[in-house]
Amino acid sequence: MMSALTRSIDLTRPRHIEFGSGSVSMVGRWVRERGFSRVLVVADAFNAGRVDLLDLPGMVSVFSDVQPEPDAANLEMALAAAKTADAQVVVGFGGGSSMDLAKLAAVLPGSGQTIADVVGAEKVTAGRRAVLIQVPTTSGTGSEAGTRALVTDPVTQNKMAVQSVHMLADLAVVDPDLTLSVPPAVTAATGVDALAHCVEAFTNKKAHPAIDLFALEGIRLVGHWLPRAIADGGDREARAGLSLASLYGGFCLGPVNTAAGHAVAYPLGTRYHVAHGAANALIFPHVLAFNAPVVADRTAAVLAALGLPAAKESSAVFDFASRWCAGLGCEMHLSAFGVSAEDLPAMADEAHAIRRLLDNNPRDVGRDDILAMYRAAL
Repeated sequence: MMSALTRSIDLTRPRHIEFGSGSVSMVGRWVRERGFSRVLVVADAFNAGRVDLLDLPGMVSVFSDVQPEPDAANLEMALAAAKTADAQVVVGFGGGSSMDLAKLAAVLPGSGQTIADVVGAEKVTAGRRAVLIQVPTTSGTGSEAGTRALVTDPVTQNKMAVQSVHMLADLAVVDPDLTLSVPPAVTAATGVDALAHCVEAFTNKKAHPAIDLFALEGIRLVGHWLPRAIADGGDREARAGLSLASLYGGFCLGPVNTAAGHAVAYPLGTRYHVAHGAANALIFPHVLAFNAPVVADRTAAVLAALGLPAAKESSAVFDFASRWCAGLGCEMHLSAFGVSAEDLPAMADEAHAIRRLLDNNPRDVGRDDILAMYRAAL
Protein backbone atom coordinates (compact mmCIF):
# COMPACT_ATOMS: atom_id res chain seq x y z
CA MET A 1 0.00 0.00 0.00
CA MET A 2 1.39 3.40 -1.00
CA SER A 3 2.04 5.70 1.95
CA ALA A 4 1.10 9.37 1.96
CA LEU A 5 4.78 10.30 1.76
CA THR A 6 5.33 8.40 -1.49
CA ARG A 7 2.08 9.48 -3.17
CA SER A 8 2.55 12.14 -5.85
CA ILE A 9 1.00 15.55 -5.34
CA ASP A 10 0.77 18.68 -7.50
CA LEU A 11 1.77 21.79 -5.54
CA THR A 12 0.68 24.70 -7.72
CA ARG A 13 0.95 28.25 -6.40
CA PRO A 14 0.50 31.74 -7.90
CA ARG A 15 3.70 32.93 -9.54
CA HIS A 16 4.00 35.89 -7.18
CA ILE A 17 2.37 36.31 -3.75
CA GLU A 18 2.70 39.59 -1.88
CA PHE A 19 1.54 39.43 1.76
CA GLY A 20 1.34 42.07 4.48
CA SER A 21 -0.19 45.33 5.62
CA GLY A 22 -0.01 47.97 2.91
CA SER A 23 0.86 45.49 0.19
CA VAL A 24 -2.15 46.60 -1.91
CA SER A 25 0.14 49.30 -3.31
CA MET A 26 1.95 46.52 -5.14
CA VAL A 27 -0.95 46.07 -7.57
CA GLY A 28 -0.65 49.35 -9.46
CA ARG A 29 3.14 49.24 -9.36
CA TRP A 30 3.20 45.71 -10.80
CA VAL A 31 0.83 46.68 -13.63
CA ARG A 32 2.84 49.83 -14.47
CA GLU A 33 6.15 47.97 -14.55
CA ARG A 34 4.77 45.68 -17.24
CA GLY A 35 3.31 48.45 -19.36
CA PHE A 36 -0.33 47.39 -19.23
CA SER A 37 -2.91 50.09 -19.86
CA ARG A 38 -6.34 48.36 -20.04
CA VAL A 39 -7.60 46.87 -16.80
CA LEU A 40 -10.90 45.29 -15.73
CA VAL A 41 -11.64 45.12 -12.00
CA VAL A 42 -14.25 42.54 -10.93
CA ALA A 43 -15.69 43.58 -7.58
CA ASP A 44 -18.78 43.67 -5.40
CA ALA A 45 -20.46 47.04 -4.91
CA PHE A 46 -18.56 47.88 -1.72
CA ASN A 47 -15.11 47.18 -3.11
CA ALA A 48 -15.97 48.88 -6.40
CA GLY A 49 -16.19 52.03 -4.31
CA ARG A 50 -12.56 51.76 -3.25
CA VAL A 51 -10.87 50.69 -6.47
CA ASP A 52 -8.63 53.73 -6.11
CA LEU A 53 -6.71 51.76 -3.45
CA LEU A 54 -5.33 49.63 -6.28
CA ASP A 55 -3.75 52.71 -7.89
CA LEU A 56 -4.17 51.25 -11.37
CA PRO A 57 -2.86 53.03 -14.48
CA GLY A 58 -4.50 53.55 -17.86
CA MET A 59 -8.12 52.76 -18.73
CA VAL A 60 -9.76 51.07 -15.76
CA SER A 61 -13.17 49.44 -16.21
CA VAL A 62 -15.07 48.15 -13.20
CA PHE A 63 -17.64 45.36 -13.16
CA SER A 64 -19.39 46.08 -9.86
CA ASP A 65 -22.37 43.72 -10.01
CA VAL A 66 -20.83 40.65 -8.42
CA GLN A 67 -23.52 38.81 -6.48
CA PRO A 68 -23.04 36.55 -3.45
CA GLU A 69 -23.00 32.94 -4.66
CA PRO A 70 -22.91 34.10 -8.32
CA ASP A 71 -24.93 32.17 -10.86
CA ALA A 72 -24.50 31.67 -14.61
CA ALA A 73 -26.42 34.87 -15.39
CA ASN A 74 -24.10 36.90 -13.16
CA LEU A 75 -21.13 35.29 -14.90
CA GLU A 76 -22.48 36.25 -18.32
CA MET A 77 -22.70 39.87 -17.16
CA ALA A 78 -19.07 39.75 -16.06
CA LEU A 79 -17.99 38.16 -19.36
CA ALA A 80 -19.79 40.88 -21.31
CA ALA A 81 -17.95 43.51 -19.29
CA ALA A 82 -14.65 41.76 -19.97
CA LYS A 83 -15.34 41.66 -23.70
CA THR A 84 -16.21 45.37 -23.78
CA ALA A 85 -13.12 46.32 -21.74
CA ASP A 86 -10.78 44.23 -23.94
CA ALA A 87 -8.64 44.09 -20.82
CA GLN A 88 -4.98 43.18 -20.72
CA VAL A 89 -5.33 42.65 -16.96
CA VAL A 90 -8.25 41.28 -14.93
CA VAL A 91 -8.26 42.01 -11.20
CA GLY A 92 -10.46 40.13 -8.76
CA PHE A 93 -11.06 42.54 -5.87
CA GLY A 94 -13.28 41.24 -3.08
CA GLY A 95 -14.30 37.92 -1.60
CA GLY A 96 -14.43 34.52 -3.24
CA SER A 97 -17.29 35.45 -5.56
CA SER A 98 -15.35 38.34 -7.10
CA MET A 99 -12.17 36.31 -7.44
CA ASP A 100 -13.98 33.33 -8.98
CA LEU A 101 -15.71 35.50 -11.59
CA ALA A 102 -12.39 37.20 -12.32
CA LYS A 103 -10.81 33.83 -13.06
CA LEU A 104 -13.51 33.00 -15.59
CA ALA A 105 -13.43 36.52 -17.06
CA ALA A 106 -9.72 36.01 -17.71
CA VAL A 107 -10.12 32.74 -19.64
CA LEU A 108 -13.51 32.63 -21.38
CA PRO A 109 -13.82 35.83 -23.48
CA GLY A 110 -12.56 35.17 -27.01
CA SER A 111 -11.88 31.51 -26.24
CA GLY A 112 -14.82 30.05 -28.14
CA GLN A 113 -15.78 28.16 -24.96
CA THR A 114 -18.76 28.63 -22.66
CA ILE A 115 -19.07 27.88 -18.96
CA ALA A 116 -20.72 24.56 -19.85
CA ASP A 117 -17.67 23.60 -21.91
CA VAL A 118 -15.18 24.09 -19.09
CA VAL A 119 -16.97 22.59 -16.06
CA GLY A 120 -14.67 19.94 -14.63
CA ALA A 121 -10.91 19.59 -14.48
CA GLU A 122 -8.55 21.17 -17.02
CA LYS A 123 -11.08 21.73 -19.80
CA VAL A 124 -9.99 25.29 -20.60
CA THR A 125 -8.26 24.76 -23.94
CA ALA A 126 -7.30 28.24 -25.11
CA GLY A 127 -5.28 29.44 -22.13
CA ARG A 128 -6.00 33.07 -21.36
CA ARG A 129 -5.34 36.39 -23.01
CA ALA A 130 -5.38 38.54 -19.89
CA VAL A 131 -3.06 38.67 -16.92
CA LEU A 132 -4.85 37.74 -13.68
CA ILE A 133 -4.39 39.51 -10.35
CA GLN A 134 -6.28 38.50 -7.21
CA VAL A 135 -6.75 40.82 -4.22
CA PRO A 136 -8.88 39.32 -1.41
CA THR A 137 -10.75 41.62 0.94
CA THR A 138 -12.07 38.91 3.28
CA SER A 139 -10.26 36.13 5.13
CA GLY A 140 -12.06 32.96 4.16
CA THR A 141 -12.09 31.52 0.67
CA GLY A 142 -8.38 31.46 -0.19
CA SER A 143 -9.50 31.75 -3.82
CA GLU A 144 -6.50 33.97 -4.55
CA ALA A 145 -4.23 30.93 -4.25
CA GLY A 146 -6.15 28.39 -6.29
CA THR A 147 -7.26 27.27 -9.72
CA ARG A 148 -10.98 26.67 -9.08
CA ALA A 149 -14.05 28.81 -9.72
CA LEU A 150 -17.62 28.01 -8.68
CA VAL A 151 -20.81 29.28 -10.30
CA THR A 152 -24.38 28.17 -9.55
CA ASP A 153 -26.41 26.55 -12.31
CA PRO A 154 -29.82 28.29 -12.12
CA VAL A 155 -31.61 25.22 -13.51
CA THR A 156 -30.22 22.49 -11.26
CA GLN A 157 -29.27 24.82 -8.36
CA ASN A 158 -25.96 22.93 -8.19
CA LYS A 159 -22.47 24.38 -8.15
CA MET A 160 -20.61 24.22 -11.44
CA ALA A 161 -16.93 23.79 -10.57
CA VAL A 162 -14.22 24.76 -13.03
CA GLN A 163 -10.61 23.83 -12.39
CA SER A 164 -7.84 25.03 -14.66
CA VAL A 165 -4.18 25.88 -14.29
CA HIS A 166 -4.95 28.81 -16.61
CA MET A 167 -6.98 30.39 -13.78
CA LEU A 168 -4.00 30.59 -11.46
CA ALA A 169 -3.15 34.18 -10.56
CA ASP A 170 -0.03 35.78 -11.95
CA LEU A 171 -0.06 37.97 -8.84
CA ALA A 172 -1.89 37.50 -5.54
CA VAL A 173 -1.79 40.44 -3.15
CA VAL A 174 -2.99 39.65 0.37
CA ASP A 175 -3.23 42.89 2.36
CA PRO A 176 -4.85 42.22 5.77
CA ASP A 177 -5.67 45.93 6.13
CA LEU A 178 -8.29 45.51 3.40
CA THR A 179 -10.27 43.31 5.82
CA LEU A 180 -10.45 45.87 8.63
CA SER A 181 -13.93 46.97 7.52
CA VAL A 182 -15.42 43.46 7.57
CA PRO A 183 -18.17 43.34 10.24
CA PRO A 184 -18.03 40.80 13.10
CA ALA A 185 -20.63 38.37 11.71
CA VAL A 186 -18.91 38.18 8.34
CA THR A 187 -15.51 37.94 10.01
CA ALA A 188 -16.77 34.94 11.99
CA ALA A 189 -18.35 33.17 9.02
CA THR A 190 -15.46 33.69 6.64
CA GLY A 191 -12.99 32.70 9.35
CA VAL A 192 -14.77 29.39 9.85
CA ASP A 193 -14.78 28.91 6.06
CA ALA A 194 -10.97 29.17 6.11
CA LEU A 195 -10.98 26.76 9.04
CA ALA A 196 -13.19 24.30 7.13
CA HIS A 197 -10.80 24.31 4.17
CA CYS A 198 -7.93 23.39 6.44
CA VAL A 199 -9.83 20.81 8.50
CA GLU A 200 -11.39 19.09 5.49
CA ALA A 201 -8.00 18.88 3.77
CA PHE A 202 -6.32 17.57 6.94
CA THR A 203 -8.95 14.83 7.50
CA ASN A 204 -9.31 14.03 3.78
CA LYS A 205 -8.65 10.69 2.07
CA LYS A 206 -6.11 12.60 -0.04
CA ALA A 207 -4.39 14.21 2.96
CA HIS A 208 -0.67 14.61 2.32
CA PRO A 209 2.26 15.65 4.53
CA ALA A 210 3.12 18.42 2.07
CA ILE A 211 -0.29 19.99 2.80
CA ASP A 212 -0.74 18.90 6.43
CA LEU A 213 1.62 21.58 7.71
CA PHE A 214 -0.41 24.34 6.02
CA ALA A 215 -3.68 22.79 7.19
CA LEU A 216 -2.68 22.44 10.83
CA GLU A 217 -1.10 25.88 10.98
CA GLY A 218 -4.19 27.37 9.34
CA ILE A 219 -6.38 25.75 11.99
CA ARG A 220 -4.12 27.07 14.75
CA LEU A 221 -4.15 30.57 13.28
CA VAL A 222 -7.96 30.64 13.12
CA GLY A 223 -8.29 29.31 16.65
CA HIS A 224 -5.92 31.95 17.99
CA TRP A 225 -6.84 35.04 15.98
CA LEU A 226 -10.51 34.75 14.99
CA PRO A 227 -11.95 35.55 18.44
CA ARG A 228 -9.69 38.61 18.65
CA ALA A 229 -10.68 39.87 15.20
CA ILE A 230 -14.37 39.52 16.07
CA ALA A 231 -13.91 41.35 19.36
CA ASP A 232 -11.91 44.17 17.74
CA GLY A 233 -12.18 44.53 13.99
CA GLY A 234 -9.35 47.06 14.04
CA ASP A 235 -6.86 44.57 15.49
CA ARG A 236 -4.38 44.53 12.59
CA GLU A 237 -2.37 41.64 14.00
CA ALA A 238 -5.50 39.48 14.28
CA ARG A 239 -6.53 40.43 10.76
CA ALA A 240 -3.10 39.44 9.48
CA GLY A 241 -3.33 36.08 11.25
CA LEU A 242 -6.69 35.36 9.60
CA SER A 243 -5.46 36.46 6.19
CA LEU A 244 -2.57 34.03 6.48
CA ALA A 245 -4.93 31.25 7.59
CA SER A 246 -7.14 31.94 4.58
CA LEU A 247 -4.13 31.81 2.25
CA TYR A 248 -3.04 28.50 3.77
CA GLY A 249 -6.57 27.18 3.30
CA GLY A 250 -6.27 28.14 -0.36
CA PHE A 251 -3.03 26.16 -0.58
CA CYS A 252 -4.97 23.15 0.74
CA LEU A 253 -7.73 23.36 -1.87
CA GLY A 254 -5.80 22.65 -5.05
CA PRO A 255 -3.95 19.41 -4.36
CA VAL A 256 -6.33 17.97 -1.71
CA ASN A 257 -9.62 19.91 -1.81
CA THR A 258 -12.53 19.81 0.60
CA ALA A 259 -14.88 16.94 1.44
CA ALA A 260 -18.28 16.35 3.03
CA GLY A 261 -18.43 19.64 4.93
CA HIS A 262 -18.57 21.74 1.79
CA ALA A 263 -20.86 19.29 -0.02
CA VAL A 264 -23.40 19.38 2.81
CA ALA A 265 -23.14 23.18 3.04
CA TYR A 266 -23.60 23.91 -0.68
CA PRO A 267 -27.43 23.53 -0.85
CA LEU A 268 -27.76 26.29 1.74
CA GLY A 269 -26.07 28.66 -0.67
CA THR A 270 -27.63 27.53 -3.92
CA ARG A 271 -31.19 27.11 -2.60
CA TYR A 272 -31.44 29.71 0.15
CA HIS A 273 -28.61 32.14 -0.68
CA VAL A 274 -26.95 31.65 2.68
CA ALA A 275 -23.46 33.15 2.52
CA HIS A 276 -20.87 30.45 1.89
CA GLY A 277 -18.99 31.11 5.12
CA ALA A 278 -22.14 31.08 7.23
CA ALA A 279 -23.24 27.78 5.65
CA ASN A 280 -19.88 26.17 6.36
CA ALA A 281 -19.87 27.40 9.95
CA LEU A 282 -23.30 25.85 10.58
CA ILE A 283 -22.33 22.48 9.08
CA PHE A 284 -18.74 22.29 10.38
CA PRO A 285 -19.41 20.67 13.82
CA HIS A 286 -21.73 18.05 12.32
CA VAL A 287 -19.22 16.76 9.79
CA LEU A 288 -16.26 16.97 12.18
CA ALA A 289 -18.17 14.78 14.65
CA PHE A 290 -19.38 12.41 11.92
CA ASN A 291 -15.83 11.77 10.73
CA ALA A 292 -14.27 11.53 14.21
CA PRO A 293 -14.57 7.74 14.59
CA VAL A 294 -12.46 7.03 11.50
CA VAL A 295 -9.89 9.84 11.87
CA ALA A 296 -9.62 9.99 15.65
CA ASP A 297 -5.98 11.13 15.81
CA ARG A 298 -6.50 13.87 13.24
CA THR A 299 -9.71 15.03 14.92
CA ALA A 300 -7.78 15.26 18.20
CA ALA A 301 -5.14 17.36 16.43
CA VAL A 302 -7.85 19.68 15.08
CA LEU A 303 -9.35 20.19 18.54
CA ALA A 304 -5.92 20.82 20.04
CA ALA A 305 -5.03 23.35 17.33
CA LEU A 306 -8.26 25.22 18.07
CA GLY A 307 -7.46 25.22 21.77
CA LEU A 308 -10.44 22.98 22.57
CA PRO A 309 -10.51 20.10 25.09
CA ALA A 310 -9.63 16.62 23.93
CA ALA A 311 -12.59 14.39 23.03
CA LYS A 312 -12.99 10.89 21.66
CA GLU A 313 -16.76 10.48 21.48
CA SER A 314 -18.50 12.04 18.47
CA SER A 315 -21.05 13.72 20.73
CA ALA A 316 -18.31 15.47 22.70
CA VAL A 317 -16.51 16.52 19.49
CA PHE A 318 -19.76 18.00 18.24
CA ASP A 319 -20.47 19.83 21.50
CA PHE A 320 -17.04 21.44 21.68
CA ALA A 321 -17.00 22.48 18.03
CA SER A 322 -20.60 23.72 18.05
CA ARG A 323 -20.13 25.80 21.19
CA TRP A 324 -16.97 27.29 19.73
CA CYS A 325 -18.77 28.37 16.54
CA ALA A 326 -21.77 29.68 18.46
CA GLY A 327 -19.43 31.60 20.75
CA LEU A 328 -18.11 33.44 17.69
CA GLY A 329 -21.66 34.55 16.89
CA CYS A 330 -22.27 32.07 14.07
CA GLU A 331 -25.88 31.02 13.48
CA MET A 332 -26.12 27.28 14.12
CA HIS A 333 -29.74 26.54 13.13
CA LEU A 334 -31.07 26.02 9.60
CA SER A 335 -34.49 27.33 10.58
CA ALA A 336 -32.97 30.78 11.16
CA PHE A 337 -32.29 30.92 7.40
CA GLY A 338 -35.85 29.97 6.48
CA VAL A 339 -35.16 26.27 5.91
CA SER A 340 -38.10 24.05 6.83
CA ALA A 341 -38.24 20.34 7.61
CA GLU A 342 -39.99 19.77 4.27
CA ASP A 343 -36.92 21.14 2.44
CA LEU A 344 -34.45 18.74 4.00
CA PRO A 345 -34.93 15.63 1.80
CA ALA A 346 -34.34 17.62 -1.40
CA MET A 347 -31.27 19.25 0.14
CA ALA A 348 -29.93 15.83 1.11
CA ASP A 349 -30.44 14.59 -2.46
CA GLU A 350 -28.53 17.57 -3.85
CA ALA A 351 -25.66 17.30 -1.39
CA HIS A 352 -25.34 13.54 -1.86
CA ALA A 353 -24.89 14.08 -5.61
CA ILE A 354 -21.72 16.14 -5.11
CA ARG A 355 -19.40 13.18 -5.56
CA ARG A 356 -16.33 15.28 -6.42
CA LEU A 357 -16.25 16.26 -2.73
CA LEU A 358 -17.99 13.39 -0.94
CA ASP A 359 -15.59 10.88 -2.47
CA ASN A 360 -12.77 12.67 -0.63
CA ASN A 361 -14.39 12.19 2.76
CA PRO A 362 -12.64 9.76 5.14
CA ARG A 363 -15.97 8.14 6.07
CA ASP A 364 -18.61 7.11 3.56
CA VAL A 365 -21.50 9.57 3.68
CA GLY A 366 -24.89 8.25 2.70
CA ARG A 367 -27.89 10.30 1.75
CA ASP A 368 -29.54 9.38 5.06
CA ASP A 369 -26.43 10.52 6.96
CA ILE A 370 -26.72 13.94 5.34
CA LEU A 371 -30.43 14.11 6.08
CA ALA A 372 -29.70 13.28 9.73
CA MET A 373 -27.18 16.14 9.89
CA TYR A 374 -29.72 18.56 8.46
CA ARG A 375 -32.40 17.40 10.91
CA ALA A 376 -30.00 17.81 13.82
CA ALA A 377 -29.15 21.31 12.59
CA LEU A 378 -32.72 22.45 12.02
